[in-house]
Amino acid sequence: MKEKNKVPNALAKEKSPYLLQHAYNPVQWLAWGPDAFNTSLREDKPIFLSVGYSTCHWCHVMERESFENDEIAQVLNHSFVPVKIDREERPDIDRLYMAYVQASTGSGGWPMSVWLTPELKPFYGGTYYPPEDRFGRPGFLSLLQSIADAWQEDRKKLEHVADGIQSQLKSFSSAAPHPESLGEKVLDDAFKQISSHFDPGAGGFSSAPKFPRPSILTFLFNYAYFTGREEASAMALLTLERMARGGIHDHLGVKGKGGGGFARYATDALWHVPHFEKMLYDNALLALSFLDAFQLTKETLYAQTAEDIFNYVLCDMTSPEGAFYSAEDADSFPDRESKTKIEGGFYVWTKTEIAELLDPLEEQIFSFRYGIEQNSNVLEDPHGAFDRKNILSLKADEETTAKHFDLPTDQVANLSRSAIEKLFQARMRRPRPDRDDKIITSWNALMISALAKGSRVLQNTDYLTAAEKAAGFIGDNLFETGTGNLLRRYCKGESGITGQAEDYAFLIQGLLDLYEASFDDSLLHKAQELAERQCEHFYDDEHGGFFNASSQETSVPIRLKEDYDGAEPSANSVSVMNFSRLWLMTGKQHYLDIAEKTLYYFSAILAANGMQLPEMLAGYARLLHPSNTVILTGSQSDPAFKALKKSVEQLYLPGTTVMHATKEKPVSSIPGAETASEENNSAAAYICKGGSCRLPVTTPEEVTNLLRPSGRSAGKKS
Repeated sequence: MKEKNKVPNALAKEKSPYLLQHAYNPVQWLAWGPDAFNTSLREDKPIFLSVGYSTCHWCHVMERESFENDEIAQVLNHSFVPVKIDREERPDIDRLYMAYVQASTGSGGWPMSVWLTPELKPFYGGTYYPPEDRFGRPGFLSLLQSIADAWQEDRKKLEHVADGIQSQLKSFSSAAPHPESLGEKVLDDAFKQISSHFDPGAGGFSSAPKFPRPSILTFLFNYAYFTGREEASAMALLTLERMARGGIHDHLGVKGKGGGGFARYATDALWHVPHFEKMLYDNALLALSFLDAFQLTKETLYAQTAEDIFNYVLCDMTSPEGAFYSAEDADSFPDRESKTKIEGGFYVWTKTEIAELLDPLEEQIFSFRYGIEQNSNVLEDPHGAFDRKNILSLKADEETTAKHFDLPTDQVANLSRSAIEKLFQARMRRPRPDRDDKIITSWNALMISALAKGSRVLQNTDYLTAAEKAAGFIGDNLFETGTGNLLRRYCKGESGITGQAEDYAFLIQGLLDLYEASFDDSLLHKAQELAERQCEHFYDDEHGGFFNASSQETSVPIRLKEDYDGAEPSANSVSVMNFSRLWLMTGKQHYLDIAEKTLYYFSAILAANGMQLPEMLAGYARLLHPSNTVILTGSQSDPAFKALKKSVEQLYLPGTTVMHATKEKPVSSIPGAETASEENNSAAAYICKGGSCRLPVTTPEEVTNLLRPSGRSAGKKS
C-alpha cells in the first residue's frame, strides 16, 4: 500500500507478500536478519518484533490503525528497531517468541508483538494492541512510550527479566527426557481426554472458536481401527459431516472452475460463521481426513467433499508450474465500488441478491437448502458485521428438499446445480480476496500427500499427475545448489530460507505417499536421502527428537522441539510415522531406533496429555499394533494388477505399507519377501506381517478378506 508513504522501507526488497504489504508503511521496517541485529547493537535500541502473515485479519487491522499512523511510526523509528517477520516463512522464530508470549500472557495469536534486547532476548510481548488507550488498558502508542522510557531509565531491570526468560526458553530446548512407560493405556487415556472435550451436537473438540484440528481425527480413526471401539470413529465422522455442511465450507464450488474448500476455523460452535481465510495446509489435511472417512464408510458425502477440496486447490491455488500457493485472505471488497475491505465480503449474500440472480423455483430450492433468511442467518453477530447477510450452510439434502417441495429428487439436484453455477459466476464478478502466492515446501508436501491418497482412494489419475508435478517443482526449485539442502520458500522466481524440520518431515511423508500411489522407486530413494539429511541437521542424538531449526541456521537464537499437533501436525509426530514406514519399507533398523527414541523423548507428554500430540499417538498405535505390508507383483498396466491394487486402496488400513516388487526390483526388507519378486511377474498380492509372508493371492476378494479386520463393520456416526 502506497497511500501513506511514497518512499518504501527495506521490506520493498523482500519477496514475502506479507512483508511487501508493509513496504510503504511510515515505519522503517527491517527484515529479520543481520541488518536488523547490527542496527540494534550499533544504536543500542531494543527491537520491536512484529510477526504476522498476509491473510491475517487482525494483522491488517493493526497495520491500518498503528503502522500507517505517522505519530506511532515516529516513536517506533526513534526508540526501537522495528522488524517484521512473515510467520509462514520463519515458523522457527515465530514459535520461539510465541512460546514466551503464551507463557507470559496466557494466550497467543497474530499479529504477535514482542520487544527484544539487542541480544534477541524477549522482555515484553503480546498480540494485537489497539492504537489508543481503551477500557483502562494502554494502547499501542502509550505502551511504546512506556517501554522506551523504561529502556532509558530502568534498563537493568528489563535486561534482568530478559535473561530469566532466555534461560527458561533454553531449558525448554535442552531438557532431557522424563520417560514414562507407554502401552495401550496411553491410547485409552488420550481417547478419554478427547471424548471429554467432544461436542456431541456439532462435532469438534472445543467451544467457540472451533478449529478443525485433523490430527485428532487421525488419532480417532486409528484408535477405532486398532481397538474396535467404533465410538471413536463416530466422533470423527460426525465432526467431518458437520464441517462439510457448515459455513466453514465454501459451498460454491464448481467442478473444473474453482471455489469450494474450507476456511481456517469457525468463530462459533456450530461451524456456521467462518474466519474466511483459506489456508493450503488446512485443506490438505482435511482432504486426508475426508478420504479416511470415505474409506471407512463408503458414504459419498466424504468423497464429494474431498473432491471439492481438490477442485478448489487445483483451480484456484495452483501455480502455472504446478506448485500450490499458500492462502487466500479473509478480507475483501464486497463490490467493485467499495473502498473498504470487510471480512467475508467475497462470500456472503443478501436474500435479495440471490433472488435477483436465480429463477423463482431455483431461489426457493436454494434458500431452503442453504438456510437463507431475509435479515440474516447469522444468529450471533454482536458487531453487526452480517446485517442482512447470509453465510451458506447446507441445511437440507436433496431428498429432504424434494419431499418438502413435492418434486422429483432429480429436479431438485438439477436446480441446485444450476443455482450454484449462477451464484458462482456472480461471485466471480466480485473483487476476489488477495492470494498469498508464496510456495511453502511443507504445505506443498501436505497437498502432495492428499492428492496421492486421493488418486488411490478415488481412483483419479488427474490427482496423481498433479501430485507428481508439484513434487517435481520442489525437486527442481527448492533444493539449494551445491549443498543439496532443502529450502522452505519459493516466491516470485526466487527460492530461499533454510528448510525447517517440518519441511523435511512433510516432504518425506509426501514422497512415501506418492511412492505408494505410483510405485516409482526414485521417490523411495529420495525419501531416504531426505531422512538422512533431516537427521544430520535436526536430530538430537543425545536425547532423541528433532529440533525445529537446522543446526546450520544462524539467525534463530534457540532451537526448540515442537511438542504440539495443532492446525498442522508437529515435525516430530510426522517423523515418528515416517521413520516407522521407512523401517518397514527398507528393513533398516536405525530408522526404527529413531522413531522409538523420539517417542521416548515425548513419552511424558504422551502419558500426561495425549491430546497435545494426537498425531504422534497415532504413530505409536501403528508401532504397538504391527500392521501389514502388502507386496504387489506384476505389471502395473495389467488389469489384474490394477484390480488387486484397487482392492487395497478401498480399505481403511492405517499403518499398512504397500510396495511393488518385480525380478528387477525385489523387496528385501521382510524375511521371505524375496519370493514375491523371484517366483513370477504375474499379478499377485503377498500379505506380510511380523516378519513373514502369506502365500500369494490373486483376486481382489482374497485381498479384502485377508486385510479387513475381522468382525469390524464400517464406521458409524453418532
